[in-house]
Amino acid sequence: MVQRDPRRGRLVARGLWTGAELVVTLGVVLLLLVAHQLWWTNRQARADAGRTVDRLEREWEAPSAQPPEQPGADAGPEATAPSGGAAPSPAGGGPSTGQRPAAAKPVTDQAYAVIRIPRISLTAPVAQGIGRSGVLDKGYAGHYPGTAQPGGRGNFALAGHRNTHGEPFRYINRLRAGDRITVETRDAVYTYTVDKTLARTTPGDSGVVAAVPRSNIAPYPGYHRAGSYLTLTTCTPEFTSRYRLVVWGKLTGARGR
Repeated sequence: MVQRDPRRGRLVARGLWTGAELVVTLGVVLLLLVAHQLWWTNRQARADAGRTVDRLEREWEAPSAQPPEQPGADAGPEATAPSGGAAPSPAGGGPSTGQRPAAAKPVTDQAYAVIRIPRISLTAPVAQGIGRSGVLDKGYAGHYPGTAQPGGRGNFALAGHRNTHGEPFRYINRLRAGDRITVETRDAVYTYTVDKTLARTTPGDSGVVAAVPRSNIAPYPGYHRAGSYLTLTTCTPEFTSRYRLVVWGKLTGARGR
């Protein structure tokens, strides 16, 4: 009868136990990473984006700063325009009506507008640029540099995450022709109406964000005439970045704030 070495049995059992502990630890670490990506980054980004929207709205509603009093403002009749002449304009040439001055061109990573899409219950800031850390990972929609500004002639093109980091564009695949999208700035609210969707194209298809948006890939969906367009882009399929999903709309309304 062959006797088993008890020490060898203990070593095997210890090795199996250690291996099991490593597998469990690795599983816990992976679960924590998944939870961080799918839950925590969304929570942080949505909170930050919400605070940014609130800040922008407060700034837009705040009274405009009055220009400093010019020397001679109280100088009496001598300071008035000659009979039949026009009164002098304040510095900058704008009317002295208390209106806000024209908004300066936004700088990179600066949030300067708010996009609202009722169909998918989305309200998100729009920031200049499409950098990950400064814009997209904050849950913002990023404005492609070189494309039109809100309400402008050309193509106002935006990018946004579909998964993680607030995922503002997760459900843009649900948009249909006729859906309304508004973009609010300090001075105006612009309404775009969804017109077309491109379910899949390559990340390098730059034509979709051109001034007259049209895919560079056959059968070349898009537009052929100049106009005022809105383009939304995001990754597809979900949880990958292999392709791009594109939604296009046309400017159909504008009103002052």
